[in-house]
Amino acid sequence: MTVTIYQAKTHLSRILQRVEQGEEVVVCRGKQAIARIVPTDSAKPKRPKVGVPTSPRFEIPPNAFAPLGAGELKEWGLE
Repeated sequence: MTVTIYQAKTHLSRILQRVEQGEEVVVCRGKQAIARIVPTDSAKPKRPKVGVPTSPRFEIPPNAFAPLGAGELKEWGLE
């Protein structure tokens, strides 16, 4: 994206949001490019490699699929 100095001053927060998303911005004085705004390495989100867990392991208890008892069926209105 290319912007003039005036646009950069007027819309700096919007421009920086786009830079955070990985876009590069060139600032021009007239038709002459004078600066380039690029995201820093820390601004780029780190994506995990495929297959690497991103949350703690969830264990299903052994009785999760056991039949409901008479009291539980009655509580659910299924008796």
